[in-house]
This record gives sequence, C-alpha cells and structure tokens, in this order.
Amino acid sequence: MNVGETRRTPWIVGVSGASGTPYAAAVLRALLEAGQAVDLVVSRASRLTLLDETGISFRDAHWQDDLRQWLSLGADGKPDAFEVDVTGVRYWSAGDLAAGPSSGSYPAKGMLIVPASTACVAGVALGLSKDLLQRAASVTLKEGRPLVVVVRETPLHGQTLRHLVTLDDAGATVLPASPAFYAGATHIQHLVDFVAGRTLDAVGVPHRLYRRWEGELGGGSRPL
Repeated sequence: MNVGETRRTPWIVGVSGASGTPYAAAVLRALLEAGQAVDLVVSRASRLTLLDETGISFRDAHWQDDLRQWLSLGADGKPDAFEVDVTGVRYWSAGDLAAGPSSGSYPAKGMLIVPASTACVAGVALGLSKDLLQRAASVTLKEGRPLVVVVRETPLHGQTLRHLVTLDDAGATVLPASPAFYAGATHIQHLVDFVAGRTLDAVGVPHRLYRRWEGELGGGSRPL
C-alpha cells in the first residue's frame, strides 16, 4: 500500500438460507447509502431462498446485475422501488475458502449475517467453517470484531438456543428478526426496515430506517 493511500475496510455481509431476503436487501442498501464499503457472501442455500422469494437467480458471473435487481425490489416484491449503486460492493463466492474474508489479516470492520438460518448459527457456534460465510464469521470472532447474527427462525428449539448462547459468550450480538410496531409501521417495508435499522444500530452505522422512540406515547404513529 502506498503512503497516503486509504485502505478499503468493508463490512462483511453474509446471507444464509433462512427466509428473509428483504432484511438482507435493506441492510445492504442502508450500508451503501451510508457510504460504507461492503463485502458480500451469499450462501448456496440462500440462492434457493432468494429465487423462491424474489424470482432472482443469483449468479457468480453476473452478480452485479443480479444484486442490482435484488436491491431494487421493495419488501412487497415490486420492482424498481429503490435505485441502488452497487459499485461499493465486492462479491466473494461462498465456496472460495481462499477469499479475503477467510483470513484475519484481511481488513474488515466486522460482519453482519442477515438473515441467519439455524444451520448457519450451528456452524458458526461450532466453528465448522464449511463455507466462506461460516469461515468469515469465525475469523470475525477470533479477531474481536463485531459480529451480528440476525437469526430468522421460529420456534427455536433447545439446541439452537444453546448455539445462540455460545455465540453470545463469544462476543457476537444475537439479534432476532423481530419487527416492532411502535414506530408506526403502515407497510411491510417499514417492518423490514426496523429490523435492518436495529442491525445497523448494533454496529454504530448511521441510518434513517425507522423513527426512534422519544419517550412520548403516540410519537411513533407516523413512520419516516
């Protein structure tokens, strides 16, 4: 690196196979809007979920076009709801265990797994590193960087709960995808944006995704 050159230090966003691809899209849009660099890892299972929930086939060779199409969708599935510049994104294939995020020496601010399936939770908690998503999460923990796990499953059985406690003990933030209604949601996108906003709150990234509680009853009756 040349003297005076600014090192790119991204947030790693991992998308696992749980239902809830609109949560990932909202987080990605907000990170890019905040001027943050993003490294994206999309698991094999999440491609099936994305295809089922949006009709989009996410392809390694055409990831920029597919990502742009995905991020343009609203939570209701309507196209062109958002216009997003994806030039701040670097994509890594989930099968590439030699990718940058697989190493602790690779510069990163932290990692957000959104949504996180119970299989992904188990893999990270047990340190399996079966793909790049799990390996990057393990690296994030061992390097002491922020890791947010947006688990999307219900009900949760005992083994998953124990895995989540393991992640909490390791320093991760366990953030269930639980929308709130006090912010005056009137549309499905508002509920999705609340979860995305809380995800970014956990790592200190500024956003305007939801109206914050100000201690006044009825103050959240009108969303942003």
